[in-house]
Amino acid sequence: MGLRTPVFAANWKMNKTLKEASLFFETFLNLLPTKLDAEIIVCPSFTLFHSISSCSSQKIKLGAQNIFWEKEGAYTGEISPVMLKDSGCQYVIIGHSERRKYFAETNAIVNKKILAAFEYGLKPILCIGETLEEMEKGITRQILAEQIKEGLFRTAQSDFEKLIMAYEPVWAIGTGKADSPQQSNETIRFIRETLSELCGIHTASKIRILYGGSVKPNNIKGFMEQSEIDGALVGGASLNPEDFAKLVLSGDPAKF
Repeated sequence: MGLRTPVFAANWKMNKTLKEASLFFETFLNLLPTKLDAEIIVCPSFTLFHSISSCSSQKIKLGAQNIFWEKEGAYTGEISPVMLKDSGCQYVIIGHSERRKYFAETNAIVNKKILAAFEYGLKPILCIGETLEEMEKGITRQILAEQIKEGLFRTAQSDFEKLIMAYEPVWAIGTGKADSPQQSNETIRFIRETLSELCGIHTASKIRILYGGSVKPNNIKGFMEQSEIDGALVGGASLNPEDFAKLVLSGDPAKF
């Protein structure tokens, strides 16, 4: 991992009311040490933005789960990059497998969202990953390369260092079946090599790449020991303050 600062991003998906979010932070923030050698990003539902932005500090950064690519207009139900930026948001998850599956988001749509995020000063967390069927066919690397190259098409060289990648094998999300740390490390090495084709080896070595998919307190240590893995995009385990704190402090268990 070298000089890359670890990142732990919580994807709360469609969970938590205002009261539940408040109770989460009451516990979670008290479990964190004064000095933290990792970056924490919480990506809640939009209804929680105002309350969580008040918790945002050097310890907690606010992220969104989705974005639309236009600044404003007649797009019922969507949220623009300008609105996200105005709300104190710094990061945005783009291309999550659930968006691709349930809302038919293609690599081309992902690309429009990526470019919009960069244009308005947001840092995208680009999710990529193969399905079980694609893995069994032996085309994982082909799928990942397509998602990277098409998703980042026309990205300016100066924007690549602001990017965070998240490798989430679709077959591991919410199933309890995490990929092995060693195999994930090899896949993420391939992802970094593919990124180097777009932005050069020097820049690609700075891009933080996370693992996601059934990450839990009892398996995170194995992932964080890998040289290419810079943190985790966490779903279910991020909803529990004690579990998420253990994940965040996985690099130094003595702090917990």
